[in-house]
Amino acid sequence: MKKLVLVTSPPACGKTFISKKLAKALTNCVYLDKDTLIVLSKQIFKVAGEEYNRSSDFFQREIRDYEYYCVLDLAFEALEYNDTVLINAPFTEEIRDNEYLDNLRAKLREKGAELCVVWVHADIEVVHQRMIKRNSDRDTWKLENWDEYIATQNFNQPDNIPELFVFDNSTDESFKKSIDAAVKYIRG
Repeated sequence: MKKLVLVTSPPACGKTFISKKLAKALTNCVYLDKDTLIVLSKQIFKVAGEEYNRSSDFFQREIRDYEYYCVLDLAFEALEYNDTVLINAPFTEEIRDNEYLDNLRAKLREKGAELCVVWVHADIEVVHQRMIKRNSDRDTWKLENWDEYIATQNFNQPDNIPELFVFDNSTDESFKKSIDAAVKYIRG
């Protein structure tokens, strides 16, 4: 059975690191990263004369959802040619929306595929330190307004997804245990 794997969590939980390791461990997996679209998003901010702030109302209204539409379109196209497609993206709103998930599952069934969601768990202080360490311009506002930003994020694993695997990325030891278990879970 074909699989669409969504590796999800709030920013800086370790999605990219885990997604890349997981994609390699799954072998012959198409890896897609929503962050690859940031170059286009930055251009939209520039052309619109808006400050580059991925936490802004402008981003939420004019860019965010289109990044998701694009990466999902790429994933559905890739499922025509490969049995496993992994998307590295937060999906923070989408994974808690049952109607969205039901629609996604229905589209996947049409492709002969099923959904697998990997939720990356990391402690909030670990997330804060990772965000500081990665020193990315996409995090400037978040770090300067940490309390306000963190209040908008839900670090609790979703409880509405039967095909959920929780990947504990709080320590090196928990990572090592989770990577093998995740591969087994996805391969079924």
